[in-house]
Amino acid sequence: MLTIKELMNRLMENIEPVENSVDMLIAGDDTKIVNKVAVAFMPTYEVIKQAIASGANLLICHEGAFYSHDDNKVATVTDVYQQKVKLIQESGIVIWRLHDYIHRYQPDGIMQGMIKALNWDSYVKQHHTEYTLFDLPIQSLQQVTEHIKSQLQLDRLQYVGDLSQNITKVAILVGFRGGGINTIPALENDADVVVYGEGPEWETPEFTRDALAMGKNKAAIILGHLESEEPGMLFLSEYLSTIYPIIPVEFIPTNNCIKTI
Repeated sequence: MLTIKELMNRLMENIEPVENSVDMLIAGDDTKIVNKVAVAFMPTYEVIKQAIASGANLLICHEGAFYSHDDNKVATVTDVYQQKVKLIQESGIVIWRLHDYIHRYQPDGIMQGMIKALNWDSYVKQHHTEYTLFDLPIQSLQQVTEHIKSQLQLDRLQYVGDLSQNITKVAILVGFRGGGINTIPALENDADVVVYGEGPEWETPEFTRDALAMGKNKAAIILGHLESEEPGMLFLSEYLSTIYPIIPVEFIPTNNCIKTI
């Protein structure tokens, strides 16, 4: 029998301790025996209900439960917070956030999920701390965007660039790594196009706009935070099934609540 704490330790083994990590036991008792694991990107109210209904007694998520990066309880006075806490406590489910440590897998575990989802394993050129560089067969930006949309099953995609331009070198930055501090060095030194989750709109998009105005062959593709990191949690669920084949593991997708009209 495996305790939740033992499973947690297994997923963090051989990684240097992360100072001020946001990885934490959000709720529950980690001395419990693992019966079934649910894995999700975001521990939404609906995801938690679905995990409970599935019979899972452990939910592993990537982001926090209470609307801030460090779960600093800014929403504690709200009814929404209280109802969510009540659901968790009454069910007895254990919720563990795995954020910093999975990003420190070699290569980054969230990036591994993205590479697999895009089927770009054979195009990996180099893993950097903040991004992975791919050397693709020459193709248009339009072709790259269509491939990404198809592989990630997206109905929308934001971009800056000329869809007819040819590119070969792509840098992917998952999650909230789309700020200029990460993307500008990638565009300047390595990549024709950066693909990222999210970042300030006045940084990467504006740098790319000016580069294009100067005749430089540069582009940016913005996936959305969830869209860039959820494949990594699917990767984690599959990894769990390989190391603990007798423990049921279920991946629960988190539908994006931001809609377009």
